[in-house]
Amino acid sequence: MKKRIKTFISIKIIPFIMQLLVRFIYLTNKKVFHHAQIKADEPIIVAFWHGELLMQPFNYQKLRPSSLVKAMISQHKDGEAITRTVQYLGIGSIRGSSSKGGAKALISTIKELKAKNDIAITPDGPRGPRFSVADGIVAIAKKSGCKIVIFNCKPSKYWQMKSWDKFVVPKPFGTIEFFIQEPLDVTNLDNEQAKALIKEKMLINAVV
Repeated sequence: MKKRIKTFISIKIIPFIMQLLVRFIYLTNKKVFHHAQIKADEPIIVAFWHGELLMQPFNYQKLRPSSLVKAMISQHKDGEAITRTVQYLGIGSIRGSSSKGGAKALISTIKELKAKNDIAITPDGPRGPRFSVADGIVAIAKKSGCKIVIFNCKPSKYWQMKSWDKFVVPKPFGTIEFFIQEPLDVTNLDNEQAKALIKEKMLINAVV
């Protein structure tokens, strides 16, 4: 019984409370959007650092309010709670990562992109190191032929967790700058060149 109660709280109550807190933070901050022009009819691979993911659903919705995006979410124990939280914010999920369920997740992401749906990836997730770029995002871009679009979120005031990703939580009543860069085409680069370019671009507006 205790286990059932704990599970109910972790996958039902906590995600609901979390999405309310995220919405509160967003609504109480001034928003400034720095968005490049992205073709509306082309599916994209959205990339952002794991530590900056909290506000990214709003960044995406501002860019494509009527489109569907699915985020690759780890199969680790915290993945279910994250999945349910982002569902409240209009984001779908693909379960898997480079370390667990990766092959299945890779196939699923390609299918989503072929169906003209966007996908979102944290290249340094789920376990880091921080600001690293795993092979998965390059493989997806090359196999699908889709371009990578880099998202950043930079609040004027924030708490920074002591986790591996130095997770950023914006404080209320400040300003949040949202960045979306021009699409990157890495299909003609080798893996190491592609990873280096992605990292370079993602660090431009990152919270360090």
